[in-house]
Amino acid sequence: MIDLLNIEKYQENNQIEAKKATGGLPESIWETYSAFANTTGGVILLGVEEYPDKSLHPLNLPDPEWLVMDFWDNIENPSKVSINILKEQDVYIRKVNGKNIIVINVPEASPKQKPVYIGDNILSGTYRRDGDGDYRCSFKEILDMLNAR
Repeated sequence: MIDLLNIEKYQENNQIEAKKATGGLPESIWETYSAFANTTGGVILLGVEEYPDKSLHPLNLPDPEWLVMDFWDNIENPSKVSINILKEQDVYIRKVNGKNIIVINVPEASPKQKPVYIGDNILSGTYRRDGDGDYRCSFKEILDMLNAR
C-alpha cells in the first residue's frame, strides 16, 4: 500500500494518516480507526510527522514496543471501541531511515461489523474518512450502515 522507504513522497489522504505519537497514543487515533473501518480502510502511521509542504517524515518513537502494547490493550477494550477488526500482522514496528515507526493497517469492516464506533455512543462515536480528515457520521449515514447488515 505504501512504500515506507520513500515515505516523503506521500501525504495524508483518504487512506493515509500520520500521527507523531511521541507522547504516547494520541486520542485521535480512535477516530481515524473508526473512519478507516467505516469507509475503505487505510494505514495509520505513528511516529510520522507531516511537514508544512504536506510531505511525511519519520520521527523516532522512544518506546515503540510499549505503544504497540498500549494500542492492543485499548482496542480490546469495549468502552474504547465497539469492535477490533485487526489481526496481529496489521500492527507492526518498522525502521524507516533509521527511525522506529508503527504501521497500523486498518481494513474496511464488513457490513455486519459496521458501524465501528468509539466510546459507548454509536451516534457520537461513528466516523467516516473524507480526504485527509475524519468526520462524525450523520444519523442517516449510521442508519444506512445498520440497514446494510
